[in-house]
Amino acid sequence: MNSDQGSPVLIIAGPCGSGKTTLVRDLARCSIKARQVAQEHSFVPDMWQKLAQPDILIFLDASFETCKFRKQFNWTEEDYKEQKRRLQHALQHSNIYIQTDGKSPLEVLEMVLEALGIGHA
Repeated sequence: MNSDQGSPVLIIAGPCGSGKTTLVRDLARCSIKARQVAQEHSFVPDMWQKLAQPDILIFLDASFETCKFRKQFNWTEEDYKEQKRRLQHALQHSNIYIQTDGKSPLEVLEMVLEALGIGHA
């Protein structure tokens, strides 16, 4: 593990609007430290890995429609596809993958906690 305290380093990646910020906040409420990386904005395919060297990479995914609804962005489907292209390396190396369409923040949190073997929120 990379943390001095022995806790695993958790990194969250995914397109804008997939739920990264909400998950980081909810994990913090459970005393679990995690951070999101802005891999979707980087032209460096493995920037997520260079910035954090995580023990666990969580990839949150969501459809273009869901992301646009959640963030109220004025972006195109081409913008979304470019984010997805930039996220391919993170997706391929993720330890936990969660499709967040139609899921509440609590459902996503519980899925992550279960995947981590921690239990329920």
